[in-house]
Amino acid sequence: MPLRTPAQYIASLRDGRDVWFRGEQVPDVTVHPVIGKAIKHAAIDYEMAESDAFKEIAVVSENNQTYSRYYKIPTSTEDLLLRSRLIEAATAQGDTLVLLIKEIGTDALFALLAVTARMEDPKYHRRVRAFYEYCRDNDLALATAQTDVKGDRVKRPSEQADPDLYLRVVKRRNDGVVVRGAKIHTSVAPNANEVIVLPTRAMGEREADWSIAFALPVSTPGLKLLTSPFGDGDIRAGERPISVRHKMMETLTVFDDVFVPNDRIFLDGDTRQAGALALTFVEYHRFTAVSYKLPLVDAIVGAAATIADYNGILGATHVREKLTALIGYAETLRALTEKAAERCTKKADGQVAPDPLMVNMAKSHFAHGYHTAVQHLQELAGGILVTGPGDEDWASEATRPYLEKYLVGRQGVPAEKRMRMLNFIRDLSASDYGAYQEVLAIHAEGSLEAEKLQIFRSYTENGSAGRVMELVRRMARL
Repeated sequence: MPLRTPAQYIASLRDGRDVWFRGEQVPDVTVHPVIGKAIKHAAIDYEMAESDAFKEIAVVSENNQTYSRYYKIPTSTEDLLLRSRLIEAATAQGDTLVLLIKEIGTDALFALLAVTARMEDPKYHRRVRAFYEYCRDNDLALATAQTDVKGDRVKRPSEQADPDLYLRVVKRRNDGVVVRGAKIHTSVAPNANEVIVLPTRAMGEREADWSIAFALPVSTPGLKLLTSPFGDGDIRAGERPISVRHKMMETLTVFDDVFVPNDRIFLDGDTRQAGALALTFVEYHRFTAVSYKLPLVDAIVGAAATIADYNGILGATHVREKLTALIGYAETLRALTEKAAERCTKKADGQVAPDPLMVNMAKSHFAHGYHTAVQHLQELAGGILVTGPGDEDWASEATRPYLEKYLVGRQGVPAEKRMRMLNFIRDLSASDYGAYQEVLAIHAEGSLEAEKLQIFRSYTENGSAGRVMELVRRMARL
């Protein structure tokens, strides 16, 4: 089956899905002024598969099949590197600097394939494999809902005053189960075809009802998407050159007694494997995270150097120090990402995953350094990021001459050119979009503390801790 066109992808979203925006139900997400922008943004994944410039990296042809590389099950370092390069290229294409659509869901698919292949009951792996092939062959767009709303963070799922604060099974039938609960921070759900639901954490022995993984069409009855309006304000193209064209939707994903048929249930009641699935997903997803952040950090380095040049301070010692720090930040992230692929770990059936130690170090490096990187960029740009003129001032014959006279940079840099770069930096670092990126740096794809925990766990479990302890015991003649 051929890959879908962008038009076919967009048309597939007119399916009666229950989406809400600012308290009102959205009858057609494809024409909504905010969600529609996110859909056009996501369609870039489909456009790239048709583009001569990207087709080689975006499309796989093997065994008389042609399908999106996002669906290529990684079995080698090269597969992971090609996936990373595709994600990087997609994020940079059209200056998006945020995720598109196919990456997140395929991370979940790979985790499900790896974990269910080792489960005692083979029916779950057969179901995952059938679902994987269905999504691959139909070139579907997938969302992943993992993070529960959690309620009292100290208490376990079974200890909550309201048991629905972690998604759970509330009824079992011969043909499936009924689930109730909500997942938060679900990216791209309003413009996906299917949503994959995973456990958010390891479960205890009494938490079988919360140990559930499944997938459903977004249009399934009882599934409600309450979209976040963050960043939906009036946006002018000159002032906000990135966010005027690109958007990624986030939702509170509510399961209001939703029926899940047996063939879409991939884990049910296995408390031990619930934790394994949650951890395996983040191995893949944090690799996706650092891959799509590469163009973002490159943009910060490039914008910092460009505005320093336009302001005539590129040769100043303190400027070089900031630029050197930014270069080190960006290139260390790239090196750690590539090393995570190089040191890939084996899963079942020949599948591999990014090395958990390296990928968590990469994500931690990005997250801990992002705010400092933004600080360097804003220092080099100056306060005019938030005090500069608007698009209407440039359009006015009465005010434009003053802007052209007084807002110039060094000799040879006219005011309009300098202000275009400053407005790009404003959108990148001092707008709703910039704030969104700063919060994502801390919380998306796992918290700072989660990454620290995984770094320690991976270092201990892969034998590195024992190796270095043995080294010092030998050196100390113990």
